[in-house]
Amino acid sequence: KWKSLYKIQRERKRIMRETCSKYKSNNRRIITPYHVSRIFVEDKYRVLYCEVPKAGCSNWKRVLMVLNGLASSTKDIQHNTVHYGNYLKRLDGFDHKGIYHRLNTYTKMLFIREPFEKLVSAFRDKFEHPNNYYHPVFGKAIISRYRVNATKEALRTGSGVKFKEFIQYLLDVHRPVGMDIHWDHVNRLCSPCLIDYDFVGKFESMEEDANFFLHLIGAPQNLTFPKFKDRHSNEERTTTKITQQYFAELSPSQRQRSYDFYYMDYLMFNYSKP
Repeated sequence: KWKSLYKIQRERKRIMRETCSKYKSNNRRIITPYHVSRIFVEDKYRVLYCEVPKAGCSNWKRVLMVLNGLASSTKDIQHNTVHYGNYLKRLDGFDHKGIYHRLNTYTKMLFIREPFEKLVSAFRDKFEHPNNYYHPVFGKAIISRYRVNATKEALRTGSGVKFKEFIQYLLDVHRPVGMDIHWDHVNRLCSPCLIDYDFVGKFESMEEDANFFLHLIGAPQNLTFPKFKDRHSNEERTTTKITQQYFAELSPSQRQRSYDFYYMDYLMFNYSKP
């Protein structure tokens, strides 16, 4: 079993490197704190984890906290503790020497997810539930720019953004409000062409990949990757089928442009065109 998992890893890294050398000329660029600002550090087991939202990141942070001795079990850690507790260090918090030492000696890993599914998962989480950040900051800007005859109430609260409007915002080069980590490219978040990741896991094979990774770093036997859904746990996870339902609301050209938008992620991580 391990043998086939090693083989999968080699293949994923090969495709990633080949895509980088074909499309990117930045192989010799200097790594700055900006490039490593999404990378979490676990010093005890010497792990660097690049956070990709909507690809198991809450549960990965729980695992890192347990590895670090900050909690005895992943079950005991609340969502807000994970994201707002500042228990885990980020790589950009170290000086130049500390950053390079860890990049050269720690096991670097990231977990990714099919780009459209990741996008729909982010949309459902941030716009279909009450949210006191995404509605006023993104919702208001999106509704006022893309909705004809928006009601005063919608403009005031920013609630009720439709998927089609969200896609208009995403594809607009003059978008009224900036990008967000929940729908940015993995390529931009984790700089895989600059940082040579040792392990590339996929959300679609999370359990197998995660536990293989824990085996590789010599984690305690009783630590397994948690299976629970972190937020809106009564709701079905975003599946291929659910993703198709959302994309059916778009015109063929919007679907094509959305694919073009995430083209590098599709290519680099070997996801087939939906």
